[in-house]
Amino acid sequence: MDRVNHLRSLLSIDRINMEALKKFLEFELFHIGEFHLRVLSLVIIFVIFLVTKLILLLIKKTIFSRENSKLDIGASYALFKIIKYLIWVIAIGLILEALGVKLTVLIAGSAALLVGVGLGLQQTFNDILSGIILLSEKSIKIEDVLEIDGDIVKIQSIGLRTSKASNTDDVSIIIPNSLITTNKVINWSHQTTKARFRINVGVAYGSDIDMVIKILEESAHEHPDVSTIDSTEARLVDFGNSSLDFQLLFYSQNIFRISKVKSDIRRSISRKFVSSNITIPFPQMDLHVKSNSTEKTKDDEE
Repeated sequence: MDRVNHLRSLLSIDRINMEALKKFLEFELFHIGEFHLRVLSLVIIFVIFLVTKLILLLIKKTIFSRENSKLDIGASYALFKIIKYLIWVIAIGLILEALGVKLTVLIAGSAALLVGVGLGLQQTFNDILSGIILLSEKSIKIEDVLEIDGDIVKIQSIGLRTSKASNTDDVSIIIPNSLITTNKVINWSHQTTKARFRINVGVAYGSDIDMVIKILEESAHEHPDVSTIDSTEARLVDFGNSSLDFQLLFYSQNIFRISKVKSDIRRSISRKFVSSNITIPFPQMDLHVKSNSTEKTKDDEE
């Protein structure tokens, strides 16, 4: 009998605790018109936020794990960004539903406002759509070296509206995504990790052509950032107005700092030309002065 009473008392305590918890969760913090904010709504929002963060953390660890090494850093980053935006859109929708906001009614009621906002923020929406294209198409990835409007930049991050890059002076540049998708952009590292570059140089007529070609190729071979030595080639490309025009072709993986590589090779070429008595000509102009024959005849008569 005592045991039964004890169980009844425990059930009664549990019932009281449940009712207290229920009253606490249904406690109304404030209301505006038909909108009521209760403690339960805040708890649901916190749970949705926490679950969203945990899901994103697990997805991030899965995508960037060593076992998933088939994807490079750019592809992994793009895939995670797309998944992240989709999950947050779903989470925000659930949060609004927890607050009692009906999304269908909200969208239908604000259709005219959205049209006005869309016209005012047309460029912003264009950048956002371009960001979705970049992340899904993966034509531009993290660590890619791009040439945009004559500037060489390395992509550091791709956002939904803008992308962050750094130029050769290590200055951070914020680039609207529409600038990348609508303009002509050269991606130096899209297909391979190396690219072919060229250096143009002219020498005086009468120079030893074979010696010039040898010096050009040796100068490239000696530089540590020049790869695939067998593909390095010097050519006589034209007979210029005042010089024999040569072109040095070489491959390098140091795409982002290629200006420094070219400068080092040019310095080496200049030193070798001086030691081999090969001169680099500069444009010259001959000025012929022609006197007036009539004035000369008058002067002779006088």
